[in-house]
Amino acid sequence: MSETFSGSFTQQESIPEDAIEAALAVLRSGRLHRYNVAECEAGETALLEQEFAVQIGAKYCLAVASGGYALATSLRAVGVKTGDKVLTNAFTLAPVPGSIASVGAEPVFVEVTEDLTIDLDDLAAKADQAKVLMLSHMRGHLCDMDRLMEVCDAAGIIVIEDCAHTMGASWNGVQSGRHGAVGCYSCQTYKHVNSGEGGLLITDDEEIAARAIMMSGSYMLYGRHLAAPGPEVFERVKYETPNISGRMDNLRAAILRPQLSDLETQVQRWNDRYREVENGLRGTPGLTVVERPAQEVYVGSSIQFLLMDWSEEAVREAVRRCAARGVELKWFGTAEPVAFTSRYDSWRYAETPRLPQSDRILAGIIDMRVPLTFSVEDCAQIARIIRAEVSAVYQSA
Repeated sequence: MSETFSGSFTQQESIPEDAIEAALAVLRSGRLHRYNVAECEAGETALLEQEFAVQIGAKYCLAVASGGYALATSLRAVGVKTGDKVLTNAFTLAPVPGSIASVGAEPVFVEVTEDLTIDLDDLAAKADQAKVLMLSHMRGHLCDMDRLMEVCDAAGIIVIEDCAHTMGASWNGVQSGRHGAVGCYSCQTYKHVNSGEGGLLITDDEEIAARAIMMSGSYMLYGRHLAAPGPEVFERVKYETPNISGRMDNLRAAILRPQLSDLETQVQRWNDRYREVENGLRGTPGLTVVERPAQEVYVGSSIQFLLMDWSEEAVREAVRRCAARGVELKWFGTAEPVAFTSRYDSWRYAETPRLPQSDRILAGIIDMRVPLTFSVEDCAQIARIIRAEVSAVYQSA
């Protein structure tokens, strides 16, 4: 009888006990609002910002309500206005172009390569169309960041990095989020730290930081931030920066601080599982493994592979057969958005010409979560199931 996997692809690990204790302490205090702290008390949110800034090597950090809020706030803070165009990846998730649309700007999509990263030649060709690039490190794949910054610096393009899938990753020794002007991270349940919702924004630019803090809803309490510029910077921006409240609260910050301190260990655990799946899929007929460059330190919290140039019917059959054996795969080639999976032609608020290269690649992208609730042995079993079902469909096509 064929083996069947019985694990859940949406079940995350429990919150660590020290994070639960920290959360209980906040609940017992009743002071959940980040600015509702006792005299001489920093507060969990301010401490989280200070610690993450040190961890990532940034001057300033702001904790906010979601990763999407961090993206939109970054756009506003760097000066994006209604009607502006903003470059971004054709292969990304809806909150990225959504954040661009939320500030009244227009996404300009850049092609994707078979490495699942932004096409740097297409970026260079479109560099004269916008002054900001919102770079999505989609599903944890880092492009050649050295070349990308050369292209953007030469064209005067400000880079905002969407690091929702790359917290803990790096390129050539530089942490993800530290190449551009701003780095944005998500703390949503399916990301690398889990507070249900939440986001972090980092920058070395004092004016971007001050504007973001004012926008987040600091009122005139910015002096209570520990990872912020000095009061003279706020004096320059406070009367012209709108309050668009999106603060993180002390409860979520308390849950996150212990998780961030353990991030390096978690990254290693994810990568052990990722490599087990990856190695099990190598050599599968009709299946292309996405190779990771030597310069990239990645976080394998999900894995993607390609069924390039397969018919729609064949891809659907492979996904169906894997599902029947307990393996949940997402396909980016479907014409209709499904759950979290959509693509550039689903976002019809943006007028976008067809992108033939991206269309071909998106039609072949298969995506799978790798939660830490899976053991390495589970991952080996999952790879065997995918290998068997993809091989069967490919050989019968």
